[in-house]
Amino acid sequence: MNKRVAIICGGRSSEHEISCISAGGVLSAIDRSQFEPVLIGISKSGKWFLLDESASLSIKDGALPSIPESGKAVALDAKGFTSEGKNLNIEIVFPLLHGPYGEDGTIQGLLEIADIAYVGSGVLASAVAMDKSFAKPIFAAHGIKVAAGFVARASDWVKDKSSIQKQADQLGYPVFVKPARGGSSRGTTKVKSAAEFEAALVESFKFDTKALVEQEIRGAEIECAVLEIDGVPTASVVGQIKIDPKFDFYDFEAKYLDGATTIELPAPIDSKISDEIRGKAVSAFISLGCSGLARVDFFLTPNNEVIINELNTMPGFTATSVFPKMWAATGVGYKEVITHLLNTALTRNNGVLGN
Repeated sequence: MNKRVAIICGGRSSEHEISCISAGGVLSAIDRSQFEPVLIGISKSGKWFLLDESASLSIKDGALPSIPESGKAVALDAKGFTSEGKNLNIEIVFPLLHGPYGEDGTIQGLLEIADIAYVGSGVLASAVAMDKSFAKPIFAAHGIKVAAGFVARASDWVKDKSSIQKQADQLGYPVFVKPARGGSSRGTTKVKSAAEFEAALVESFKFDTKALVEQEIRGAEIECAVLEIDGVPTASVVGQIKIDPKFDFYDFEAKYLDGATTIELPAPIDSKISDEIRGKAVSAFISLGCSGLARVDFFLTPNNEVIINELNTMPGFTATSVFPKMWAATGVGYKEVITHLLNTALTRNNGVLGN
């Protein structure tokens, strides 16, 4: 009998719409000879609903999809997922949730308590990877270079703006200001002068009360996908992101507007550097205690210095997203990647008790 898989999408984060698009991709590609998908959406207010497979989960006429605020309610407790009094008999959860309340350890903790297998990293790895201010010191402790920077908190900004402004000035401009626990570059600003810093920080605080201020790294944007295959974290070929020159950096619009970016696979770099990046991607994955999958983003400077930017435990997952593309270039197709992840979930060992 096929395993029933809950594909959960939407959520309360600013990446709600991207999550829906990812779910649409998985729903269309999942191997139905092995798995029976059940689509569950979380509205922007946090309500859970059972969705029909015909639900709109793609960009149409420039409009991003979202989960409605009404429908067949879904509940999750120690007995599992239920809707209208019926047990949905879910055996695996694929939490295609990006950002807070999904990629940050919260839903992972809920699933641990309910003792339901799920795709991806556990509570701790998810939480740490989501918060760049915690992840970066761990990377640095494992010999993976990070950009120079500091953490700015909204509460400190209210008390002492000049001190935080001075720290940014000392880094030297340009700097990047980004939410510490954000994603998809939402709330991220490239700051070219001291006069622009305050507005950028205020914008970042709309998405998180904690911001990361980092020195600009000039170089190529290089990405590598890590997939756990038969219990072994394995790196894909690396790719180089090519951005339309009209975009100043790899921001939300550049990432998700059609044709705004492309990825060159494999990246046109020396094979030794490529191998170094692949090795550091796996090291970063292991250093945070990740499981299942991750996309690891790096900068490669003109003098071939490799600097990690971030690790995403639940990257964008449409067929045209970077993660599946890198695995396709490595020889593992979209459907096969999904199957690997679901099978890994059944044998995962993320929980404290090793369940």
